[in-house]
Amino acid sequence: MATDQLSAQDWLDFGLKVLAKSGFTALKAEPLAKAMGVSRGSFYWHFADIGAFHAAILEHWREVAAEQVIASLDAASAEADPLLLLLQRAFTGRRALEKAVRSWAAADVSARVAVQAIDRRRVDYIERLLAARGPAPDVARARAQILYWTFVGFALSEEALPEKRLPALLDELMRVAIDERAGDAPSCAVLRE
Repeated sequence: MATDQLSAQDWLDFGLKVLAKSGFTALKAEPLAKAMGVSRGSFYWHFADIGAFHAAILEHWREVAAEQVIASLDAASAEADPLLLLLQRAFTGRRALEKAVRSWAAADVSARVAVQAIDRRRVDYIERLLAARGPAPDVARARAQILYWTFVGFALSEEALPEKRLPALLDELMRVAIDERAGDAPSCAVLRE
């Protein structure tokens, strides 16, 4: 990448790669510039300081990891089930970036706020997909949260999911997500007292 004509987007795309590979502590102007074959001046041309870069990285992560995903699912053909497509994508995608951002959030308030915002955005989207299937709003919300927690647990897990087990996992997640019989289960109201 030896060029002084790097755009802010080039820096952000490279920053996400570095974040996924080396963690948030590697997001520093000098080592990034060296890895990209340019001077630090190129970095400071686009970002006032490292804090501004970090904020832009978190916003870029939101765009890549939520907004682009949601837009592609919303644009999918009418024959495709967006919930199934989302689950396939979530459980077959790379997890390194998700792990890195969540690790960053454990150590930094700004990253934590960004993660909390994307968590809300993602759960709201899953809830919308589920609500379109007709369950009561509280059921759709609970199922959305369960699916999302399943994804987060998977994303943070060190254990890889064998490809041959993926279809059974997706079938079970879809069954849990859309099983209307779940409303027949005993109430947990006792737990709220």
